[in-house]
Amino acid sequence: MREGSFAYEGESDAPAELGDIAGSPVRMVRIGSDVFRVVAEKREGRGRFSLWVDGHRFEAEALDERRRALRDLTAAAAGPTGPAPIVAPMPGLIVRINVAPGDTVEAGQGVVVMEAMKMENELRATAAGKVRSVDVAPGTAVEKGALLVSLE
Repeated sequence: MREGSFAYEGESDAPAELGDIAGSPVRMVRIGSDVFRVVAEKREGRGRFSLWVDGHRFEAEALDERRRALRDLTAAAAGPTGPAPIVAPMPGLIVRINVAPGDTVEAGQGVVVMEAMKMENELRATAAGKVRSVDVAPGTAVEKGALLVSLE
């Protein structure tokens, strides 16, 4: 296992280890006393990944200390950007819509369930907001990048 330090919950450093499972895309990640099975998919852009943890997808970016400090400085000057729309991360079939126009959503709340690669994936809101429109219906086949739900 590779070892390192990880800012856990943004408060303190916890020991971290990363291990491979031979013949599998699954990695075992231990942070402090917590153990997670993770599948990481490299995305466009430097250090950008999609992480699948216990059936939930997270977008992540690996930054060194210098880049993080620069990002923090530019983000402080940028101001809020608002909630991002929910888009299809890959081609699939819409199974369920958990919201309707006018509904209020919280960050991390499940908004859409889609089936892709024979797995159901719950897509979650990245920030709190209000549903402006639902652009798909259950049973709809969608392509990667298709707009599913608009938030405001």
